[in-house]
Amino acid sequence: MDCSCTCFGGSVARRKRGDTRDHQDLQEQPFRSIKNFSYNELIAATDDFLPRNKIGRGGFGIVYKGVLKDGTEVAVKTLSAESKQGAREFLTEINTISNVRHPNLVELIGCCGQGSHRVLVYEFLENNSLDQALLGSKSRTVKLDWEKRSAICLGTARGLTYLHEELVPHIVHRDIKASNILLDKDFTPKIGDFGLAKLFPDNITHISTKIAGTTGYLAPEYALGGQLTIKADVYSFGVLVLEVISGRSSSKANWGGMQKFLLEWAWELYKEGTLLELVDPELKEFPEEQIIKYMKVAFFCTQAAASRRPMMSQVVQMLLRDIRLNEKELMAPGFFQDSGGLNDSNKKSSECSSTSTYQMSSVPSTITNVTPR
Repeated sequence: MDCSCTCFGGSVARRKRGDTRDHQDLQEQPFRSIKNFSYNELIAATDDFLPRNKIGRGGFGIVYKGVLKDGTEVAVKTLSAESKQGAREFLTEINTISNVRHPNLVELIGCCGQGSHRVLVYEFLENNSLDQALLGSKSRTVKLDWEKRSAICLGTARGLTYLHEELVPHIVHRDIKASNILLDKDFTPKIGDFGLAKLFPDNITHISTKIAGTTGYLAPEYALGGQLTIKADVYSFGVLVLEVISGRSSSKANWGGMQKFLLEWAWELYKEGTLLELVDPELKEFPEEQIIKYMKVAFFCTQAAASRRPMMSQVVQMLLRDIRLNEKELMAPGFFQDSGGLNDSNKKSSECSSTSTYQMSSVPSTITNVTPR
C-alpha cells in the first residue's frame, strides 16, 4: 500500500503549491510543544555563529555549540536558506520529534523560523557524534573500550525499538549512521537528525518514495526500488554495528585489500571463520564470544530479503540475552558490487532484483537524494 501523506499530516499535493507557501509555513506555523527562539537569541547564544563554535555539518547546514541566557548549553542546527528541501526537512523534523522523549533520542528544545532563517535547537551532547569518536581526530584521545561500544549498540537498538514499535504512528528514521548517533558525557547514544524521517501508520506496510539516506547504509530493496519499510532502518543498524566493532567506515571501499564495502568484507571473513580479523586494533581486550555474536546479529539485520531481518525489539533481545543464534537461518547479506545491482550469493529472494535502473558500486555513487558521509 502506498502512502501519499507527509510526516506532518498534509498531502503531497499541498506541498506542491510553491515556495511562497513554504516560507509562509515557516513564519506562521505555531510550534507550541517546543520553545520558539528569535534569531537574535541564537546569534547571542553562538557568538554570531562564530566558526570556532562549529561542532558539525549535516546534509543541509552547520551545527554550532551555543549557550542560552540561563547558561544551558545547546546544539544549534542551521539549515541552508537556499534549500527548498531544507525547508521541508525543517518542518518534518519539528513535527516528527517535538513530542517524542526517550533516553536514546536527542531532545529537540526549540526552533526559529523567523524570516528566511531555519534553525533547530537541540540538547548539547558532550562527546559529539559516534562518527567522530570512531573515525575523527578525537578518536586518538577518546578511547572506546568494548563496554562503551556494546552499550552504544544496545542503546541505539533501544531507541530504534521505541521509534518502530512503541510510538504510534511508528517512525522510520531513514538515515541511521554513525554521524547521526550522538554521545553524551557518559557515552550514552542518542539518535539525532530526523529530517528524512517518515511516519508509518499501522495499516501501512511500505511507502514508495524517493531514495534518501547515505551510501553504505542503504537497504537493497529501498536503494534499488524505493520500497521503504521499517526494516530499512534495521539494515542500517546492522552496518552500524560492524562499524562500531571494526572502527572503520562503511562507505570506504578498500577493506581486505580489495574494492569492497565493510559488509562485503565482513561476510567473507565469516565464511572463512576469521571474523575476529574485523575487530578494531584499538580494542586491546574484548570478550571474543560476545563480539562474534554482535557481528552475527549484524548479519541477521542486513539480510538481503527484508522479511528475513528481525524487528528491533528482537535485536535487543539477541544482544542482551545469552541465547544461541540459529545460524542455519543466516543467508548472505544484501550488498552491491561494481557491476551494479544487488549481490546476494543465495539468489533466493524475490524482494531483491539486479535489473533495476539504479546502480551502486563499491565506491559511493550519486543517487537521487543520497547524502555523502
